[in-house]
Amino acid sequence: MMKARTASSIEAWLAPRLSHATSAAGHASRAGGHLSHLSLSAAAIRIPERVSAQLALVFPAAVHAAPQLFVHEGARQALERKLKAASPGKVVVLSITDNRHSIISHSMRHGVLHARIHHMFLDAPIRVAVALVRYVTRGDRLASIIVGNYIEANGARLARRRARAIPLFAKGNYHDLLAIFNELNARYFDGGCHALVTWGPKQPRRTDAPRKSIKLGSYSNLERLIRIHPTLDRSWVPRYFVAYVVYHEMLHHMIPAARGTVLKQASLASASAKGVTARRVLHPPEFLERERLFRTYSRAIEWEQRYICRILRAS
Repeated sequence: MMKARTASSIEAWLAPRLSHATSAAGHASRAGGHLSHLSLSAAAIRIPERVSAQLALVFPAAVHAAPQLFVHEGARQALERKLKAASPGKVVVLSITDNRHSIISHSMRHGVLHARIHHMFLDAPIRVAVALVRYVTRGDRLASIIVGNYIEANGARLARRRARAIPLFAKGNYHDLLAIFNELNARYFDGGCHALVTWGPKQPRRTDAPRKSIKLGSYSNLERLIRIHPTLDRSWVPRYFVAYVVYHEMLHHMIPAARGTVLKQASLASASAKGVTARRVLHPPEFLERERLFRTYSRAIEWEQRYICRILRAS
C-alpha cells in the first residue's frame, strides 16, 4: 500500500502531469476532472483490478482489463535528469516498472543508457535517490547497500503474483510434517504460526556427479508455504532433525528477513559437503536468538555435520 501525500506537497516538487508507465503523454491526465478528487501517491499508484472494481473511480478503459501502474511523469523526468547529470555525454532513457523480480536493471546500447527502475524509487528519500544514481552509473558498492536496504524496507510495494494451487503432501513414509508443525506451533509460537507445510517434489537427477549442496527447507511468503526436501523422509533421519528444519522455516514466516552481516555458522538453509559450516544470509539477530531456543538445537547441528555427506548421496 502506497502512502498518500497532500495535494500541496505534490505540487511543491512534481510536474502536474501523469503518465501510464513511461509514456510522457499522460493517459491519466486525459481523464480530466475525474482525477481531481483522488489522493495520489507522490510518484506512482498501482490499481489492481480487484480493488479498482470496488471503488467509484473513473480511469481510462485499459485500466479495467488488468492491474495498471500510473506514474507521475514529473517524478520520472526528475530521476532521469539525475541519471543524465551523472552520465555526461550519454543519452539516458529511463523506464519505470512494476516488476517484482528485476527491481533495477540497466544496459548500454549504442551509447544510450537504458535504465529500468521500480516505481518505489520515484518518491524515495534524497539519500536513497543519490545512492540509486551512483549504483546505476558507477556500480558503487556502498550505494548498492543503501539501495538494497530500501528495497527490503519497501517489499510491500512489490506487485504480488497470484498464489498457485499447490497440492500439499505432509504425511511421508517415515515423518508426518503436519504433526511436527502442530507440535512446534504449540510449543514455540503459541499457535500463532499460520503457514502451510509440505514435502517438496522429488526432482530427477540431471547428472551422475555427486551433489555438493542441498536446500533442506524453504519458505515462500507469497504462498505462506514451507517445503521440506523429500530426502529427509527416511528411516535413518531422526525426527528431531526434521523438526529443526521445519522450525527454521517457521521462523522465516514469523520473523521477516533483513539485510545484515553474513554470519558463519552451521546452517541447514544451504548445507555444504565441503565443510560443516555454511553461510547464513539475511537472518536478523532475533531470528538467530529464536533459533537457538529450539530444544535440541545443538544436537540437530551436530547430526547435520555428521551426516550431511550421507544426505547429499541420498538426494
